[in-house]
Amino acid sequence: MKMPKKLNRYCPYCKKKTDQKVKQQSTGKPSTMKRGSKMRAMLRGLNRGIGNLGRYSRMKNQAKNQRKTTKKTAIVYTCTVCNKGKDQKKGIRTSKLVLE
Repeated sequence: MKMPKKLNRYCPYCKKKTDQKVKQQSTGKPSTMKRGSKMRAMLRGLNRGIGNLGRYSRMKNQAKNQRKTTKKTAIVYTCTVCNKGKDQKKGIRTSKLVLE
């Protein structure tokens, strides 16, 4: 998806239309210690492998067609007048975002 580097949009802080810089937000590094993660369960003495351990007694089987192939875009619009940033309302699924 192609997008211009500058857009003329409404700024809620200035309360008028201003030129705004477009920047893609970095997603950051994903955490390995999420609530339902195997790593966290391992440290708690669970998820030792296959055996009589309840939900950890079987291997996870996830079909290929259930996985998403793209991520949603996270765009930040920064006003050139007041220098305040505003996040995008809804992300659009794209494989690649090109700012021109």
